[in-house]
Amino acid sequence: MANLTDWTESDPVAYVEGVAHAGRRRDALTLLDLMERATGAAPRMFGGSIVGFGEYRYRYASGHSGHAPAAGFSPRKAATTVYLAEGVGAHEDLLARLGPHTTGVGCLYLKDLEQVDLAVLEEIVRRSYATVTAETFGQRARDSSAEG
Repeated sequence: MANLTDWTESDPVAYVEGVAHAGRRRDALTLLDLMERATGAAPRMFGGSIVGFGEYRYRYASGHSGHAPAAGFSPRKAATTVYLAEGVGAHEDLLARLGPHTTGVGCLYLKDLEQVDLAVLEEIVRRSYATVTAETFGQRARDSSAEG
């Protein structure tokens, strides 16, 4: 079994096509294309349930370091989760125009992509990816300020 912080050899398209909830599966197929376009990176599975695009490395003040997808999503039971490593606060301007969603520190929860502005979502993913892959970003969302 893969560590939750490891890339796996699992096929992300097969994973998405196997999502039981029809709406989450539809949204995940949309996100595969949207995120590949926004990042220029091919999808890969990270852990057992995250479809990731690109990679960034982080280091805590304590010295602990690791790696994670620079962009990613997971079709969960309650909502599809879009991961924003630098935190949702960096995207307040766009989130105001996105459509129905909820947020956590570094997560954007979407119940139905047909109700959101996909161009706005793509810009959020593009900006987030650019920030965390700029090699100047070394923290996780919980360690970032709300101002980004």
